[in-house]
Amino acid sequence: MSYTSDEIMTVTAARALRDSMTCFVGIGLPSEAANLARATHAPNLVLIYESGTIGAKPATLPLSIGDGILAQTADSVVSVPEIFNYWLQPGRIDVGFLGAAQLDKFGNINTTLIGNDYAHPRVRLPGAGGAPEIAAACREVIVIIRQSRRTFVERVDFVTSVGFGDGPGARQRLGLPGAGPERVITDLGELQPDPRTCELVLTGIYPGVSVADIRASTGWDLRVSAELSEITPPSELELRALRGLQASVPVPIPAS
Repeated sequence: MSYTSDEIMTVTAARALRDSMTCFVGIGLPSEAANLARATHAPNLVLIYESGTIGAKPATLPLSIGDGILAQTADSVVSVPEIFNYWLQPGRIDVGFLGAAQLDKFGNINTTLIGNDYAHPRVRLPGAGGAPEIAAACREVIVIIRQSRRTFVERVDFVTSVGFGDGPGARQRLGLPGAGPERVITDLGELQPDPRTCELVLTGIYPGVSVADIRASTGWDLRVSAELSEITPPSELELRALRGLQASVPVPIPAS
């Protein structure tokens, strides 16, 4: 079956999730990835949405974090302060998803502004929301972002959510308990931080994409892993499950 760039991004992100993890989910591709994982290889994945739903099991993708289908299918519904104060900040969330307007080589995220003048930016972005706390406290973070020189920059214009700061030791100096961005999944491939330098390194590439393509879409001198691998394309089962979630009526998924 043919697939789109969004579909291979979503499938790649879903494969990174393990059964019985607690997963802090946002709307968009993160929600698609988490729900796809639960529908395929991780049926006991616990989905936690910022609106206060714990263990949501939507049959189709929610339209927003306030979609009633989340509360209707959740194991529990709590207040937003409880989600942050009890679940997120103490480190009870295994993995959190984040997006970005800009991302730099140390995995720092900007969703605040474009430009060097905070008071008079070229573009004012939506802002932080709960992202700084997700970046700080989740045991690991997965970033999903489309890759271009506009988004992959040498240094972000504003650090909304800390990745690895200015390099090794930065998270520890800031007292951030989480491990930081363990994976960055794009429409071209996958990057992971070098354990020594904390710099993002290309570790996986999609079929039909070249290293030159990815370097041309990166605003810094991108390092490539010596063990660079080609990412397996989405299977028919994964695509059927994903498209079933996107339908207004759930599509039955045949047993494998």
